[in-house]
Amino acid sequence: MKTQPAVIDRLLKYRDVMQKMKELGFVRVFSDNMADAVGVSPSLVRKDFSIFGLTGNKRGGYQIEELISRLNIVLGKDRKQKIIIIGCGKMGRALMNYNGFPRVGIRVAAGFDSDPAILDETAPIPVFHISKIKDFIAEKGIQVAVLTVPESSAQSIIDSLKKTSIKGIINFAPLSLRSSETLIVQNINVEQEIENIFYQIHSSESSESSAREPK
Repeated sequence: MKTQPAVIDRLLKYRDVMQKMKELGFVRVFSDNMADAVGVSPSLVRKDFSIFGLTGNKRGGYQIEELISRLNIVLGKDRKQKIIIIGCGKMGRALMNYNGFPRVGIRVAAGFDSDPAILDETAPIPVFHISKIKDFIAEKGIQVAVLTVPESSAQSIIDSLKKTSIKGIINFAPLSLRSSETLIVQNINVEQEIENIFYQIHSSESSESSAREPK
C-alpha cells in the first residue's frame, strides 16, 4: 500500500520535533507532546507510527533517540541524500546556499546552467554546464533534481532527465509537470501559493464583515 504524502509530511515534522527535544536534553517523548507541537491529535500521532510498526510505552512514551533512528530509516535518511540544482539564477543560488539542507542530511552535489557567467567548476558547490549533467548524474548516482529554470526550458530538461537515473524532481518552474511510473514530480508554484494566501485573507475578511452587518 502506498503511503499518503500527508503521512510522510507529518513523519518529517515529528522527527524535527524530536530532534529539537533531543538537543534540549530530553530522552523520552509522549504522543501528546508531538501532537501539540505539530498541531494534530495524539491518536493521529499513534496511528501514523503504527503504520510503520513504531510503538512506544503507554507510561514511558517513546525513546527519542531510538525513534529518530527508526524514522530516519523509514524516511530514507539513513542513506546519503544528494541533489542537484538545475538553473542557477537567483532562486537556484538561494537553494544552493540554504543552510537548512545540511541540518537534515541533504547535500547539494552540484548546480547546472547554460550561462557561462554563472559556471564555476571549482566552487564549494560547483556549477557545471548543462551539457555535463547526464555524465554527472551517472557518476554520482543522483536520484533527485531541483528545477528552477524558465518555463520555455522546463519540458526539454524533463525529457532529458527521463533518460537518466533521476527518480524525483522538485519543480519550481512556472509549468505544471506530471509524474509518471518512473518519475515523481513535485510542482511548487510560488505565485499560486501567494495568491492562495491572499484569497484566504480576503475570504476571512469578507466573512467577518458579513458577520458584523446588522440583520
